[in-house]
Formats: sequence, C-alpha cells, structure tokens
Amino acid sequence: MPELPEVEVVRRGLDRLLVGHRFVSVSVLHPRAARSTEALAPRLAGREICGTGRRGKFLWLVLDGAEALVIHLRMSGQMRITQTARPVSPHTRIVAELDGLTVQFVDQRTFGSWSLSELVDGLPVTLAHIAPDLLDASLDIRGVAKHLKRGRGELKPALLNQGIVSGIGNIYADEMLWRARLHPRQTRSHVSPHRLTELLLAGQDVMRDALAQGGTSFDELYVNVNGESGYFDRSLNAYGKAGLPCDRCGTEMVKEKIGGRGSTYCPHCQRRY
Repeated sequence: MPELPEVEVVRRGLDRLLVGHRFVSVSVLHPRAARSTEALAPRLAGREICGTGRRGKFLWLVLDGAEALVIHLRMSGQMRITQTARPVSPHTRIVAELDGLTVQFVDQRTFGSWSLSELVDGLPVTLAHIAPDLLDASLDIRGVAKHLKRGRGELKPALLNQGIVSGIGNIYADEMLWRARLHPRQTRSHVSPHRLTELLLAGQDVMRDALAQGGTSFDELYVNVNGESGYFDRSLNAYGKAGLPCDRCGTEMVKEKIGGRGSTYCPHCQRRY
C-alpha cells in the first residue's frame, strides 16, 4: 500500500501541477529518503520537469537531460504540493522548492525514497526489472497468463510478484481473485489459460474502478497531492471483509495467511479445485 491506482492518482496530480516547473533547491531531512543523498540536491537544482511516468508502484518525474527522478512511495510515502517550505508534517523527509511552489515528501515509516536514474526509451534503467502493469498499454495479457500457468506455486503469491505483472498488492490481488471466482491457494498450473486471462481482465477492471474513485484509503497514510483520501474502500468485495457475508452469495468470508500475507476470500464462490 499504496498500489497501482493510488500511485497513478499521485502521478496524475504531479503531472498536472509540476510539469514545466524547475527545481530551485532540495533539502533532504532524513538520509534514508534519498539514495545517494549527497548527490541528489545539487543534481536536481535548476532541472526542469518535462513530464511524468509510472510503472507498477513506481512513479517518476522526467527531467531535462534524459534523466528521471524515481519516486517509490512504499508503505506510507506522500507527495504533497504546498505553498510553503515549512514541513507540513513531523514525517516530512524531503522538501523541494520549485519556481512558485514546494513539493514535500512525507513518509511516516521511512521506507520510501527518491533517486535519480538514466532514462532509456522512456523507462528509468533502475526499473528495467519491473514487469508492465495491468494498465500498461504494452501489457501482453495472454503472455502473462502463460507465464502464470508455467509456475507450480499458488496463485495469489504469483500475482504479487512484480516481475510477472506489476502494481498488484494485497488489496487488489484479493479483489481480482474474488471477481474472477478463483481461490488464492489454487495451483497456477491447474488453472486454464482462459481462466487466467479472465483473472487478469478482472484485475484491469478492479484497477480502473479504484482509479475512478481516487484509490483506497484506510487511514491518513495514503493521500493524493492535495492531501485528499480515496474512497474505493467503500467498494471492496474481499479485502478486509473477513467474517462478513459475501456480496455475491452470502457465505461468510474467511481470512488466512497465504505466502505470508493475509488473504480474504469466499469459500463458496472461490472454491479450490
């Protein structure tokens, strides 16, 4: 958390407000927030923001000179646009002053980061190992379905593997499995390519629905660039629903740990076969 929809909401906000602006100065307030801390501030000063990009849970600002500022929000990172350089939170880790506005990177758990990377064919080289995500125009859904089927493990952990398809976290994995009526423990190789394709298409629908509602916010850790929360949590059918009746059949939803992650599903609608 945040996952693909939340990161895309943030990217759109940054694209609308930052493109065309230049960095004036950057202050790193916590060393873990910036990789190569000593080099980040001087390398950003004077650089123009020419565009934005995203792959999976990563986003970046396109800079002049074929370079990108890669931003990983991780568990609790926020990109806040303000009119003041005074930290908006005790968890503000980076303050970047631009011509006319300020960007503050707030990260309560201090897992997120900013880093610079060379751009090659529009993608930061440091993200070359990250697979296309469910909303990427280059995604080959049938190819991903074949990749999923080749594995012998359980289905849900494979969905969380950012090297197979990116951007899916615990929330949206539960939601797409519920929509596709597939059990999270189902062995990948036992699912037909057609059903796996249906799963990925369901995932695309989930992502688009979540994006339309500003993403999912359970607490103040995820907000958009204006500090506003998303409200897709009101439309969730699986995640966080343990002990409640299934929205489709009324059976009590169950939760168990799968691949080290809590997973909620309907034992009637999502039977393991």
